[in-house]
Parts: sequence; C-alpha cells; structure tokens
Amino acid sequence: MASTDDAREHALGPQDLPGCLELSKAAHWNQNAADWRLMLEIGRGYGLSLADGSLAASTVTLPYGAAFAWVSMVLVAPEHRRRGYATRLLRRALEDLSAERRAAVLDATPAGHEVYAEEGFRDTWGFKRLALDALKTNGVIDTAGVRPLEPRDWPRIRALDLDAFGADRTRLLQALADRLPAAARVCERDGKVTGFLLGREGREACQLGPLVAYDARSARALLGSALEQVAPPLYLDLVDRESALVDWLEARGFAFQRPFTRMVHGADRAPGNDSLVFCPAGPELG
Repeated sequence: MASTDDAREHALGPQDLPGCLELSKAAHWNQNAADWRLMLEIGRGYGLSLADGSLAASTVTLPYGAAFAWVSMVLVAPEHRRRGYATRLLRRALEDLSAERRAAVLDATPAGHEVYAEEGFRDTWGFKRLALDALKTNGVIDTAGVRPLEPRDWPRIRALDLDAFGADRTRLLQALADRLPAAARVCERDGKVTGFLLGREGREACQLGPLVAYDARSARALLGSALEQVAPPLYLDLVDRESALVDWLEARGFAFQRPFTRMVHGADRAPGNDSLVFCPAGPELG
C-alpha cells in the first residue's frame, strides 16, 4: 500500500482520461469519455497519482463567468479512500477559486454532503435522480409547441439559460446539443420560446437535461417529446418542487434513484433563478 506521501498532485489532462474513466466507473457514475473531455476542455482538473502512475483521486472545476465555478468529479478510487485525498484536492480547488474571487457551487450526493458541509458549503435546494429502464404507455402526451432546436434559437436559449443558471454557458449547451440531437428540443408558443431541453449520451444511460422553462406545462411537453425520440435507459434529475411532474414520470416508468443537494461556498445563495430550472444538466455540469 502506498502512503499518502506517495501521492503526487498534478493537473489533469488528456493523458489522464483512462484513469478518470476508471474513477467514475468505480463510483458507478454515468460519465463517459466525451463528458470527461468536455469538462477538462472548459474547466480545470486536479489529480492525485501514485508512484505506479495510477490515478487515485480527481476534482474538476468549471468556471461559469467571473462570479462562480462548478465543482465536480470529486472522486477517489475505492482502494484509496479514507486517506484524505478528496479533501486535499477539494481544498486546493477552493483555494484557487477564492484567489479568483469565485464562489463554488456543487450538487452533492448523500455520501458527499457531510464532507462538503465540513468545508463550509451550505445547502440551497434539492433534486432527485429518476431512472427509466422501459417506457410505459400511459395516455396521450401533449407535446404542443415543441419542435427540434434550430440554429436561430440560440440567442433566446442563451438569454433564458442565463437567467436560470446565472452565467453564460453557451459553449456547454451547444456541445450537448451536438452530442444528442434527438433530445435537443424547444417549446415555442405565440412566437416566444417558453423552454428548452438538451441531453447527452452516458456510460450507462442517456441523460436528459438541462430543462429550463417558464412553466410546468412547457417542461412536461418537452419531456414528453424527448421520450418519443430518445430510447431508454434514461436518467434525468428533477427539482424537488415538481411533485406533479414526478407522478407523471413515474406513471411512465421512471423510478427514484437518489437525491442531490445543491450547495454553495463563498456566496449567500446559489446563482440564477431556480424557479426556471426543472432539470439540471447533471451534478457534474450544473
């Protein structure tokens, strides 16, 4: 067994992709190579490797504008847990963000919540992961106003997402639209974009999200349209306030998997307008 002194801290790069994939696979998370490449392209990766070259731990920060960054992929290989590796990388990331005067935001699993709370993160709002293995036909799905996303939609999508999320993440959104075009949907009524949905393929399932909308009717229509286009298995993360939408999804075969808590460090509240958020992009992306 290597000691903690053998762990070498370094930036994550393309050469670390195999090790990164092994970390998320060991944690039974859904990220694939495209997810890791995207995060390392737009963000900053922190790694701890051992003397034999194996990647023992990771953390990634994704800067969204000047005010805050997303913290994700805080992972440790199962055989190297309880050695302080996660805390070491998390603290290093928080130091860098503090020097940049950026707040830190993350979505915590129950297993990680206590660790983040001890480092000064505070709870804001929550959501739950729902999983679909086989779609059940249960009544007519109203998809009125929903259509495939078109290039002309991007200025309106950007404006809506900026309000909802609190920063411009157009680069991320466009990358998701390219990865799973069948899920890239827009709801338009009376000449106004009332919501949009994107998605991506994952290691275990396709993930639907982000879903940003002005109202629950638009959100349900977008999800209904995506369910007609994207085959299971599917994951989506739904905000806790939407109990009626949970019932609607469960009637179509979705089942609860686990909860998440959005937490913030270095700010009074999480950025954006959460009343517009129905499905985050995923805990790793925000």
